[in-house]
Amino acid sequence: MAVSALTSSDSIGAPGALSSTTATSADSEQRFLKLLVTQLNNQDPLNPLDNAQLTSQLAQMSTVSGIEKLNSAFQSLLAQSGSSQVLQSASLIGRTVLVPGSELTPKSGADVPFAFEVPQSADSVKVTITNAAGDTVRSFDLGALPQGVKTLSWDGLSDTGAPVADGRYMVNGVARSGDTNVPVTALAYASVSSVSQGATGVSLDLGLGRQARLGDVRLIL
Repeated sequence: MAVSALTSSDSIGAPGALSSTTATSADSEQRFLKLLVTQLNNQDPLNPLDNAQLTSQLAQMSTVSGIEKLNSAFQSLLAQSGSSQVLQSASLIGRTVLVPGSELTPKSGADVPFAFEVPQSADSVKVTITNAAGDTVRSFDLGALPQGVKTLSWDGLSDTGAPVADGRYMVNGVARSGDTNVPVTALAYASVSSVSQGATGVSLDLGLGRQARLGDVRLIL
């Protein structure tokens, strides 16, 4: 009795089966070969198995097996890369880094360094520092600036020249290029207390509940 040719679903399984089965790749290959041998033994002599179809089935099985091995190798490579990044990032512990952040904490008699980043050249850039109530205590008009990171320093004085009270302040930037607003990213300096490997990569612990990704670092001091 003739046996019908194997279809794609016979050789590699339906999409749902691939995700739900617990069989290993070796088990799948064994089942495929058993089906193929059975098919060859029971083929109709007057209508033998088409060589092109046989080649297609073998190619499908080889492709599935190759993808599984590639995925396994890639996952292993990612794990090794993550461990390597953590070890390299350990040298940042105790160092000061410049990362996205808009909070400033001035202290009497000491300047507070900060920075901001513009993704493209701007015709005008203005930076303001506000207190907890949202009131502007200090403003900077920097005029036109090119693309990149601009570092600044605040002496802890208000626009009137009076020292501001200790506490937390926020820095904000507004930039324009012609009639178009240009996004401004505030940057703050922080000390790295520890590093860890997370789901999104290496994470830097900056203390006081603050964290930053390794890719966020703009400058290392």
